[in-house]
Amino acid sequence: MRGRTNMLLGFVLLCSASLLYLGMNTIDCPRKSHRYHWMKLNMASGNQSLPHFPEDTPLIFIGGFPRSGTTLMRVMLDAHSAVRCGEETRVIPRLLAMRATWSRSDRERIRLDEAGVTDQVLDAAVRAFLLEVIVGHGEPAPRLCNKDPFALKSLSYLARIFPKAKFVLMLRDGRATVHSMISRKVTISGFDLSSYKDCLTKWSGAVEAMFNQCKAVGEARCLPVRYEQLVLHPEQEMRNLLHFLELEWDASVLHHEELIGKAGGVSLSKVERSTDQVVKPVNTEALSKWVGNIPSNVIDDMAEIAPMLARLGYNPHANPPDYTKVDPITSSFNHLQVRDGTRRTAQKTAERETPEKRPLAGRHRAEIH
Repeated sequence: MRGRTNMLLGFVLLCSASLLYLGMNTIDCPRKSHRYHWMKLNMASGNQSLPHFPEDTPLIFIGGFPRSGTTLMRVMLDAHSAVRCGEETRVIPRLLAMRATWSRSDRERIRLDEAGVTDQVLDAAVRAFLLEVIVGHGEPAPRLCNKDPFALKSLSYLARIFPKAKFVLMLRDGRATVHSMISRKVTISGFDLSSYKDCLTKWSGAVEAMFNQCKAVGEARCLPVRYEQLVLHPEQEMRNLLHFLELEWDASVLHHEELIGKAGGVSLSKVERSTDQVVKPVNTEALSKWVGNIPSNVIDDMAEIAPMLARLGYNPHANPPDYTKVDPITSSFNHLQVRDGTRRTAQKTAERETPEKRPLAGRHRAEIH
């Protein structure tokens, strides 16, 4: 009995000593997740037990054909003090493709319906998954965006499940896009990198699908941006873009290279192929690298091989086109024609601003603890 009492007393003393030691030493709490910080910033709540994010979260989606300037666009937006895009997730377009497959298969659709897995259930699950990935894979910010080029193959679907989202569709001369893809050996499923004709044909089809969806959701929610105009007139294009996204002007978007690797700045992936290019300031080096590299027989039949060139305003017979002259898009979707007026307005505004009056490039998103 006495031995048991001594053992109990020893245990109490050991616990007391342990508590005293822990109380005298700082204990770091587990690091709070990006989800927690984003919710604290945007919802005045750090409650991690909330079942889902609001479906009207005003996300920004950047997409387009790979090598069309999507990475450049996202790092320029990442330089904005209120925006965080981050690296490609890669899982988002794959999930969207899987969701599209379920919808296209009548047999699979019937099986799911019979199991009670309705479109509403699937949409809620997809929306929750996408939001968790977008919020969780980077630093918190008032406006979050996602850049996965082929995610915009599901643009109409994304517009439906995220009614407040906006979309930025990057467009680039398909000849330059395909040459960059082939020369840098950017493998895309179904594309024959040994054939310019095959790649240009498939480029035209893929861009047409995304462009038609952009047109369908309307100019209030989807903005096509030409890569050539972005690098030739970065301030005009970014002013127009930020107006479309309902964001205040931030001159940091013109100097993304100064914020690479900095807290609250621009994060780059070591494995994304465009990383070595976007570490530089915005430049026009890549505009005409394709000239002289495409076989003559493909050049001769360019209008038939890639009909989307003409639809997007590129001259399929020019080698190279004069990118300083913007041709209107030859379709009923005339949003880019309207933008010429916006460009002139932005240019006048820029001319009125002396360097002393322009906003400083200083930034950094508000730190959240």
